[in-house]
Amino acid sequence: MTTCIIVDDEQHAIDVLEHYIKRIPSLQLLASFTNPLQALELLNSQKVDLLFLDIQMPEISGLDFIRAIQGRSKVILTTAYSEFVTDGFELEVEDYLLKPIPFPRFLKAVQRIQQTQPIQPTSESSTPDAGFDDYFFVKTELKGKMLRINFKDIDYIESMKNYVAIHHNGLKTLALLTMKDLEERLPATRFLRIHRSFIIAVDKITAIEGNTVLLRNVQEGILLGETYRPAFLEKMRGKILQ
Repeated sequence: MTTCIIVDDEQHAIDVLEHYIKRIPSLQLLASFTNPLQALELLNSQKVDLLFLDIQMPEISGLDFIRAIQGRSKVILTTAYSEFVTDGFELEVEDYLLKPIPFPRFLKAVQRIQQTQPIQPTSESSTPDAGFDDYFFVKTELKGKMLRINFKDIDYIESMKNYVAIHHNGLKTLALLTMKDLEERLPATRFLRIHRSFIIAVDKITAIEGNTVLLRNVQEGILLGETYRPAFLEKMRGKILQ
């Protein structure tokens, strides 16, 4: 179970986040604060795993708040002002959610933290993946038939106009979905969009050759798009030995 608090000077923003947190079984909301100084008092007396933190607040800014807690908790910034994103990441926040926050984007941020940097579970039944499935079903060409596709079996996903082609276990399954649908459904720690037409399974990468990413069990390399290159290299950072 991941404990969390909300710090935001606007009650309606807190209400939205509280509703989202209730939908994720692996999150436990300890408290919500419109006054960041009161939140600091709690953090000085109690361990909190994750903060949902607004940036622009009257008593103390979210960025100053992060400096004050000195890395004691993970932080997801929530704000309506995108110009602060650079400052936030320089302070090593986990993610940045731009208001109004859609639930799929909120879920993706939480999932990324719980899977890549798992917080020590409080019981045997609590795991970083608690509350998240590891498969989905898609409609097939046969009427009434739904096919189960496990995340671990997916090699890559290819955009094909109004469809996507899911390449898994040597098979190619067509589904009437969009790349955006799948980006929001797949765990960001395990899958990465590297081109407007391709999403790949990170653990299937075997080599990187210039602008081409090679995958296990896939004969042809996947093109790395320039737009997606920075995110890809950031994902690979720490995996490359100098």
